[in-house]
Amino acid sequence: NELSIVCPEANVPAGLPCDGDWRALGSEGPLGFTLTGTVETLAEPMAAAGISIFFISTYYTDYLMVKEKELQIAVLALRQAGHIVHLT
Repeated sequence: NELSIVCPEANVPAGLPCDGDWRALGSEGPLGFTLTGTVETLAEPMAAAGISIFFISTYYTDYLMVKEKELQIAVLALRQAGHIVHLT
């Protein structure tokens, strides 16, 4: 019943609703469709840190999206959970 488009904020036409200031953290892939628990291992540290997430799964990669203002807290939480995080 709806359509959500994820794109750079600069590409959003004027007058359309936009929830901006998201940063994407991509997992190294490809991740097979039979692999389970990927979202959970990334979402649990975010929930424990009180960070809301937006998750996108594609054929090759999963993306954990967090608000810009919470990026550093998210990275710290992921690292403390044993994930390796590289920011570019």
